Amino acid sequence: MKSPFPGMDPYLEKHWRDVHASLIIYSRDRIQEQLPNSLRCRVEERVVLEDQVYPNVRVIERTPSNGTSSAAVGTALLEEPIYVHIPDESVTETYLEIVDGATGKKIITIIEFLSVTNKLTEANREQYVQKRKNARKAGVSFVEIDLLRQGERLVPFPPSSLPESHRSTYQVFVERGWEAHRVAVYRVPLRNVLPTIKIPLRPTDAEALLELQPLIDKCYANGRYEDLDYTHPSLPPLEKDDAEWAKELLRAAGRV
Repeated sequence: MKSPFPGMDPYLEKHWRDVHASLIIYSRDRIQEQLPNSLRCRVEERVVLEDQVYPNVRVIERTPSNGTSSAAVGTALLEEPIYVHIPDESVTETYLEIVDGATGKKIITIIEFLSVTNKLTEANREQYVQKRKNARKAGVSFVEIDLLRQGERLVPFPPSSLPESHRSTYQVFVERGWEAHRVAVYRVPLRNVLPTIKIPLRPTDAEALLELQPLIDKCYANGRYEDLDYTHPSLPPLEKDDAEWAKELLRAAGRV
């Protein structure tokens, strides 16, 4: 079953770790088949601080007992301990790099699907923005795909520079390594089909095309998200007009 939404399904944000992992692999495969023989698309990873971005699950394990929590030893009580799982404070995130196939070291393009961890905490926002700055200094192309409504948008220029017409629910930014001070901005409204974007390679190469809508459709189908509960508001909640539009859309599709 397909998502009832024509473009990005806002209810998928609740399962973004799974969706993000799938998007990375599906995008790698789609880009790979378009690359010249001298280039490769690879999955890379980095470690970021979790910092309460995702709920921490603590599993409490109790030691076996005979129905009592303590036993008398002389005049003192022997208290049975509990064992608490300490969650990892870091999380591994993946992204894509297009690299020179001969050495595997020269980076041509970086492709990022933003995660909640990129956007919600100051430390992780700074880490991400610094990576983008480093890519710009090195002449590496940078593609940023933001399909999340949560958190602060990491615009690669002063927000006031973006016309009102392009301040959409979601956003895609493309910086070509050989075009200083110029960023391509794709509008990605909630109510529209997701766009096909151009992935820059080297200046002399034809750009690869990445069709975002089929990727999200594949994530939805392969993740078996037909069981999403659309009877409650999405998290974060939609703006009033969008919420009313979504309610009518879901009702027409028989999903509420």
